Amino acid sequence: MRTKKLYELAKTIRSKNAGVDRITFDIIFKEEANYVLVKQSRVLTVESMAALYNVSKSRICDFVEFDPGFAIKFTIQRKRASGSPGEGDIFGCQQYPPLLDLEIPI
Repeated sequence: MRTKKLYELAKTIRSKNAGVDRITFDIIFKEEANYVLVKQSRVLTVESMAALYNVSKSRICDFVEFDPGFAIKFTIQRKRASGSPGEGDIFGCQQYPPLLDLEIPI
């Protein structure tokens, strides 16, 4: 089976704060065809994101497939609030790299 990495299909893959206690992830596609391909592959699900980020499913607060914007978005509850002692990414902007190399069947 042939695959492509998610970064080859998406226009934007990013993470950022969603308040002080959550990090949100956006995967945005330029072409509808790539969005539909990834969405239908079921590689990105609540279960797979919990496994990828080594968190319980209950910490995934939101998971949205937004058809009008060709985007998939999910949000993870932080263990510690942004800026707390021991919290390693104040802005939440360094959490997206594990998404880049996800293999999507084509």
